[in-house]
Amino acid sequence: MDGTPDTGYYTPGGRKSLADKYEYIMHGKVYKITDEGSGRSLKAEIYVSYGGLLMMLKGDPTYVSQFELDQKLFLLIRKL
Repeated sequence: MDGTPDTGYYTPGGRKSLADKYEYIMHGKVYKITDEGSGRSLKAEIYVSYGGLLMMLKGDPTYVSQFELDQKLFLLIRKL
């Protein structure tokens, strides 16, 4: 409304943010954490919902232990 060009997103006070470095950002919530396999082949899975878009991450259980149910996560995407 003040004559400045619209950048497509709002940053209060014109401050720089982490979002300036990425092209697409979503926020979601962890809704399920499971373990699969046994022994050395044990893998853990984290399921995250981004408002209907679902993501499953699979990895080492030691890293998965840092996540909790209902934890909020951000997904930041950019072109390389």
